[in-house]
Amino acid sequence: MAGTIASQQQILEKLGIEQLNPMQEEALSVINSSDDVLLLSPTGTGKTVAFLLPIIGQLNQECSEVQVVIVVPTRELALQIEQVIWKMGSGFKANAVYGGRAGAKDKADLRHRPALLIGTPGRLADHLRRGSFSDKFIKTIVLDEFDKSLEIGFEQDMMEIMELLPNISKRVLTSASQQSKIPDFVGLHKAVRINYLKEGVPQLQIKLVFTPTKNKLDTLLHTLSHLGDVPGIIFCNFKDTIQEVSDFLYDQGIGHGYFHGGMEQADRERRSSNFAMAPIPCS
Repeated sequence: MAGTIASQQQILEKLGIEQLNPMQEEALSVINSSDDVLLLSPTGTGKTVAFLLPIIGQLNQECSEVQVVIVVPTRELALQIEQVIWKMGSGFKANAVYGGRAGAKDKADLRHRPALLIGTPGRLADHLRRGSFSDKFIKTIVLDEFDKSLEIGFEQDMMEIMELLPNISKRVLTSASQQSKIPDFVGLHKAVRINYLKEGVPQLQIKLVFTPTKNKLDTLLHTLSHLGDVPGIIFCNFKDTIQEVSDFLYDQGIGHGYFHGGMEQADRERRSSNFAMAPIPCS
């Protein structure tokens, strides 16, 4: 059962969003009024909030079973969406399940059914095969970044998920790519397309910084000092390089966190959750 149900305005206040951007406004209207929706928008434009707001608004607070399944390509995205729902304070329970997570944790979370279940295709398909929860009340499915799930080989699992959810009446697909081909097994029928890919991300500026030496750390430090105290992400090619950069930033007294595939699962989850607690994009 849900707790005290928050209004849309209360949710936006908890997220620190004063006004939805045009894409989010259109998604709110279209998802509320359409059965099948394809949402195309660049990364960082707030797609998660765009599809969660209308979907949460349509949940039945009297239902104590899973009502919405959100399929994502990675455990990090599953955790991010779970954190966004938690920040919304909607009154509805949400849980994330994914490969590499202890089955006992899934079992404990699913004992008290979440209204929204987020997960990677393999783990979700496994739970549906096992009958870990009822499919009777699941009417909505979201395939978030569905093209990424297909790229990394989850097509069979996604197909099985669709087959094992016979009562789906609303499908929402999201992508940041224009060329994404929608598989027939999804079952879209005259989907309403929301396309903001041409809008781009107005805040994004690309600048090239040259370093005079092979060791780029001093140039990195100078660049960070120039940018000032603002959030950012530093991408590296290798795990060893990540550790080297982290050690350097620590020596310079620059607060940061690091994340790579070689970390223990618990550490990855903790770092991913901390990152997901950053402000929600609204424009």
